[in-house]
Amino acid sequence: MSSDFATLATIVVCEGDEPDLDRLCDHLRADRLEVLPAATASDALRLCRYHHPDLMVLDLALPDMAGPEVLRAIREPDGMEAPFDPKLPIIVLTERGRDTDRVRSLERGADDHVQKPFHHEELRARIAAVLRRRHSRAEDPVRVGEILIDPARRRVTVEGEEVHLSRKEFTLLRTLASDPTRVFGKDELLRDVWGLDVPAGRTRTLDSHASRLRNKLDPEDRRFVVNAWGIGYKLVESIDVARSVGDDDDQEPRR
Repeated sequence: MSSDFATLATIVVCEGDEPDLDRLCDHLRADRLEVLPAATASDALRLCRYHHPDLMVLDLALPDMAGPEVLRAIREPDGMEAPFDPKLPIIVLTERGRDTDRVRSLERGADDHVQKPFHHEELRARIAAVLRRRHSRAEDPVRVGEILIDPARRRVTVEGEEVHLSRKEFTLLRTLASDPTRVFGKDELLRDVWGLDVPAGRTRTLDSHASRLRNKLDPEDRRFVVNAWGIGYKLVESIDVARSVGDDDDQEPRR
């Protein structure tokens, strides 16, 4: 991993020119960052909503929405419950290099401004600087019963004991914890956590990750992550609730 990055981060890259998008993503993957590519503003907003990225690189020239509108959607969400993290760091890419354009981007909520064309080393340094600032800001941990999720440190503890999760396991847990006790549909989780638009019956990806997550959170009793038969998964706070909802096995019960 590049020494510029304190932690492996997830970055949404929204670039309207597909060849440029491919090149930029390839460079960032070479830096061992997890990259979520988006060729349109709608794709970028969907990824930001469901994948909880650490940062977004945003081209201001997009085919379906102006870049400033994307900034506004994230920084000034409509409604009581924000669908995006309003503090998501955003670095904008633009061909306009005037000082007034840079100031305007920053006033609209961008964390940094990079003029095209640019050397990848410059963008990498700016990403590293923004990520350092993000990780220096406190993010409130989320507690669900005996589970404590610390998004800023990507750290999970159960009854005070640290549990080491993979990136997707962490994202799955954080998604379930966003609305504890609600059953999340399997198709919904495949779309929101993995970005897969396929019927749940065609892949065991979700079931495999849910099983590993359940085992890691509690190897003995396999509580917390519950399979609601034929529907999806939910996160519960106690073993008594877990046992009342469903079986600990991931397979459908025999009829």
